[in-house]
Amino acid sequence: MRRFLLLPSIALLAPAALRAQAAFDRTKVPTLPPAPRLVLPSVATSRLANGIGLQVVSQREVPLVQVTLSITGGARLDGDQPGLASFTARMLTESAGGKDVNELQNAIAFLGATLNSSASWDAFTVSLNVPRRSLDAALALMADVVQRPAFTSADVRRQRDLRAAGILQRRDQPGAIATLAFNGIVFPAGHPYHNPADGDSAATARLDSARVRAFYQRAYVPSRARFIVAGDISTAEAATALASHFGSWSSAERPAPVTAVAVRPVSNTAGRVFLVDKPGAAQSIIVIGAPGVSRLSPDYPALVVMNTLLGASFSSRLNTNLRETKGYTYGIGSGFGWQPLPGAFRISSGVRTDVTDSSLVEVFRELRAIRDAPVDAGELARGKAYVALGIPGSFETNGEIAGQLAELNQFGLPLSSVSAFIARVNAVTAADVQRVARRYLPVDRATIVVVGDLAKVRAGVEALKLGPVTQLEVTSVAK
Repeated sequence: MRRFLLLPSIALLAPAALRAQAAFDRTKVPTLPPAPRLVLPSVATSRLANGIGLQVVSQREVPLVQVTLSITGGARLDGDQPGLASFTARMLTESAGGKDVNELQNAIAFLGATLNSSASWDAFTVSLNVPRRSLDAALALMADVVQRPAFTSADVRRQRDLRAAGILQRRDQPGAIATLAFNGIVFPAGHPYHNPADGDSAATARLDSARVRAFYQRAYVPSRARFIVAGDISTAEAATALASHFGSWSSAERPAPVTAVAVRPVSNTAGRVFLVDKPGAAQSIIVIGAPGVSRLSPDYPALVVMNTLLGASFSSRLNTNLRETKGYTYGIGSGFGWQPLPGAFRISSGVRTDVTDSSLVEVFRELRAIRDAPVDAGELARGKAYVALGIPGSFETNGEIAGQLAELNQFGLPLSSVSAFIARVNAVTAADVQRVARRYLPVDRATIVVVGDLAKVRAGVEALKLGPVTQLEVTSVAK
């Protein structure tokens, strides 16, 4: 019945739609509208009585609240036990406050909440998303997780075995091998980014309840903590609720120091090639890069625009060439690691085995092209619009707002720096793009990692003469 009612409407609309399509000139790139004005949220800042920082953004559209706790430290505190920070973070939500893992997870689910804990290279994060009506009960569970984790021997053994199995499985994952190899080469031993965040087999085997508890007591300290609250809540309500559950939190021991890093990333003077054999692999994983640059560099806006044009958008030069034109890959991208310690610049992709060498040729062709010639006005305008127009979307949800604030906090940047960044992006010139490409892209000094079937790809890669070739063993990379 419904179909018969709709058919006349479709018939009436179809001619108009066809006329509109006929009038549309597909030979011209559509003109972008002016960027909408960015309205940043209002952030109230205060502290709990025990010194924990608090930022609150009231968003009343939906009855949800996002509470994010960020504690400086993360994997930088691992020391000689790589993976300890991420493992400890994983254990927080296992058993806590007298509840075993099933009781805890059931209680969180009953409230309609999500509660997660994690560790990055530089910070610990515990995040709660909950309906407004369940906030107090959910904060009680969050306080248990943060302040009263159990770290039972049984939980530690179970998670340790799961992690050990996951680490072993990495040896069969070319993408993971390529990432491990690249990080291990560019960031030497002693640098916080040298080891995988989830550690290695040897360190995992040493994990036990006592070691995890001792680390927790020195790493999860209120003096380095900050709450970010976004959602259907006022500043006063947030302060009162958090004081009720976290106001008495104190450190049992002296915090582990976040020491300065003395080890510098490896900057090549010429290209270096590292090969890892995966016999029978259907494709090759390629990673090309070098040490990056600080997020606080004055060149940051120009670098973001340049990288957008090179490999950080679907219509980027790399993706257009290797995916759309050549058909070498399903996708290829480039990016800078914007971390408190400068990360790496890298280009990465999985490419067909039979075009591994050709893919490398095209990657370096694009690196040289953006370095050696200024971008045209149209491409530059599209790149800047892509960056500037995408920023408002990163403040749409409570979680995104909290994430943006947490990221800015890591670099000591105020929220107003977002508007300033957009203005600086819009001021980037073709000369700026070329200047930062010349300075920062590792055209002649890249570290190149290829993981694939070396019987099929080695000769072609070596023939490119990109630099001395070293073969790495899977077991030495994914330890």
